[in-house]
Amino acid sequence: MKYNVISTFSGAMGLDNGLERGGLNIRLCVEFEHAMAETIRANRPNLPLIEDDIRNYSGKDLRKKAGLSPREEVFLMCGGPPCQAFSTAGKRKGFDDARGNVFLKYIELIGEVKPKYFLIENVRGLLSASYRAPQTDEEKSFGYPPATPKEEKGTALLYALQKIHDLGYSATFTLYDAANYGVPQRRERVIILGSRDGLEIPLIPPTHSEHGAPLKPWVTFREAVTGITECHAAKLPEKRLKYFRMLKAGQYWKDLPEDIQREAMGNSFELAGGKTGFYRRLAWDLPSPTLVTCPTMPATDLAHPEEDRPLSIEEYARIQMFPDGWHFAGKLADIYKQIGNAVPTGLGYAAAKHLLWFDSLSPSEKKHLQIIDQHVVYSRYRNTTHEYFKALAKRIDTPLQLGFNF
Repeated sequence: MKYNVISTFSGAMGLDNGLERGGLNIRLCVEFEHAMAETIRANRPNLPLIEDDIRNYSGKDLRKKAGLSPREEVFLMCGGPPCQAFSTAGKRKGFDDARGNVFLKYIELIGEVKPKYFLIENVRGLLSASYRAPQTDEEKSFGYPPATPKEEKGTALLYALQKIHDLGYSATFTLYDAANYGVPQRRERVIILGSRDGLEIPLIPPTHSEHGAPLKPWVTFREAVTGITECHAAKLPEKRLKYFRMLKAGQYWKDLPEDIQREAMGNSFELAGGKTGFYRRLAWDLPSPTLVTCPTMPATDLAHPEEDRPLSIEEYARIQMFPDGWHFAGKLADIYKQIGNAVPTGLGYAAAKHLLWFDSLSPSEKKHLQIIDQHVVYSRYRNTTHEYFKALAKRIDTPLQLGFNF
């Protein structure tokens, strides 16, 4: 079997690399941003690519571009629809944001392509985002519910799940920490897996843990970057470097002398919270913190444990588990953004292996699987699974009238 995959919102192909390593066959990539599309072309020159807004295409268009006939099986359709509409770092307009509507377009395309399985990757903020009813006539034409004064946390995802179930697909998910799957990075992302036959896919079992046995121990930054010979990195301004020089591996602003802390932090000193990203040097023997699109932003510093610089793009790529020979197109800032936005290859690999295992089972075997192992730690958060959202749908007292019935 060819295990054909249609990849959407492909980025620099971090997820796709993992799926390929796991035994799946990428037949098409869809990517709107030019620098990322150029990265795909540089590494997969013969792979069909749509460099355009996915909202301009139908499922039939995607199949045709992938070279797949209407009768050929699409094993998996995957993608991470733009997450800024749900990100805790943004305004979180949910489906009132055009990017949120792209999320619904992706679900619509699942119904048209009819893959055997689908995968949706997104940020943690999706779990708590509220539904926002669209205001324009064009948006209302999609058939969204009317505006409501009461907007509950989680209703954006509930609405998306209802759309998925209306197509006949199952949907199981939780928040996964990539470090628990061999990625040298603490990166938490929602992964939703669905099956066309409506049978639930168990959550992906971790292969690694913080303390090891019986699983493998987390992969550390030291292990990830061993052997790197090139270094292309952004610059830190001298006015900030003087404080970094006072810090050792694994330290941050609170490890500065007390009389220096306020000076180093400036107005940020009075901000609430732990401010753990300020003047942060990575620890050698822990996974990296979550990579961001720029390693020199003061609130999310990602500095080398010992050298007076931010992480290099080569270190970024190793942390996200890209192959060493992977070429990234664009300027230095473009490359940081591409790698920082990528789905870690290790997560893609884990998902591919898990889906192939599930696919090998008989329908009767699938019906008797344990979907959630209550003894397993998937991430540091609670109330992140599909079962929690099923319960949430039953208890919400809201005039949204979404008709949740799953």
